[in-house]
Amino acid sequence: MRDLIDKTRITGASLYNAFGDERTLFAKSLDRYVENSVADRIRRCRALPPREAIEAFFSDVLKRSLEDPERKGCMLVNTALDAAPPDEAFRENVAAVLMRIEMFFLGRIESGQADATIASLLPAEDMARHLLSVLMGLRVLARVRPEPALLKGIVASALGMLDCARKEKALPAI
Repeated sequence: MRDLIDKTRITGASLYNAFGDERTLFAKSLDRYVENSVADRIRRCRALPPREAIEAFFSDVLKRSLEDPERKGCMLVNTALDAAPPDEAFRENVAAVLMRIEMFFLGRIESGQADATIASLLPAEDMARHLLSVLMGLRVLARVRPEPALLKGIVASALGMLDCARKEKALPAI
């Protein structure tokens, strides 16, 4: 709170009058972050073709991760690791946002599998969960090892899973 008061030049009493307490202020900050970061990224990417949407999503995350000089990381992931475990309301909020991301991946994968631009070798649900886990791992790893080759390799491997569709067409029917 001291940093916030110093940076905004708002008195502590004004902050508490506006938000009630630190927890409420943090919850509102998290909601705003999710809307301006995660939800906005999903909206922008959803308009793209399925495979391109997933790649654009990860490209944006990769760019943000590599351009984070203070290695603060993703507020959602930081909350998942720090605030959510002991706080049921935060845990439920974070879980809901992660589900939203997973549903974005699932929708894009199902569409891509339907038009044969994404592999059908694995169930769409498994692929969506895998992408979510890659995303979370990427954001955590970027805080301690923000090495471009490492992070780009992780994303390339995840996207490669989607591209097995081209090889799949060449396989004989069994």
